[in-house]
Amino acid sequence: MYRSRKRFVWIPIFAAAACALLSWAVMYLWNTVLVAVVTVRPVTFWQAAGLLLLSRLLLGSWPGGGRGRHGGGPAWRGKWQQMSDEDKRRFKEQFRARFRPGPDDV
Repeated sequence: MYRSRKRFVWIPIFAAAACALLSWAVMYLWNTVLVAVVTVRPVTFWQAAGLLLLSRLLLGSWPGGGRGRHGGGPAWRGKWQQMSDEDKRRFKEQFRARFRPGPDDV
């Protein structure tokens, strides 16, 4: 019993270390790559941690999210599979018409 408690204490420490390492990686990559390529300001460690959290919230890349017991893949995949061949063909035509570059766009 004592051994399991001791192991339980290390879990938050490793989680905090992993978050700190990921935040440092985001900060390092932002400050070395984006500052040189795009006109953005360098970020601090805490700003990088906030960016990491924001990206996880917006993109939904939580551990096990989207795959596993709640079904896998994006929601549109199920809609696409339920569409008839005629509906798929019509959707593709509308998509191409909407996003095909016109003569002024080239």
